[in-house]
Amino acid sequence: MLLPLENARFVTGPVPPLLLLGATPVHAALPPLNGPGEGLPVCEGWTPVPSLIMCVVDGPGEAGCVIPALTAPGDPEEAEHIDAWCAAVEEAGGAVVVSLDAMPEQVDRAEVFGGDASRGGFVPLA
Repeated sequence: MLLPLENARFVTGPVPPLLLLGATPVHAALPPLNGPGEGLPVCEGWTPVPSLIMCVVDGPGEAGCVIPALTAPGDPEEAEHIDAWCAAVEEAGGAVVVSLDAMPEQVDRAEVFGGDASRGGFVPLA
């Protein structure tokens, strides 16, 4: 399934990096996030494939999505951001993938990780 870029955010910062998904068909296939202080679940059977051109989040069975990462090849800032995110995923050995019912205006980690509708967890590299 091709996911429009406006339904995804590649967030760098604290390791591991975060891939935030909003309003996606894979939402129900991801595990519910644990409550605060319980740690992130590992998404068994899921694999991220980070790339400057597109990012694949491959899940079990038919679950998964393809996200166009670099939509404006002439934009060096966007290319640097996506490249840094991909490098962070490689360094961390995976990414935290969080799916929400809708994409928030701002990335508020307390809201992202504390909401009842948040699903996902750590997705290790294969």
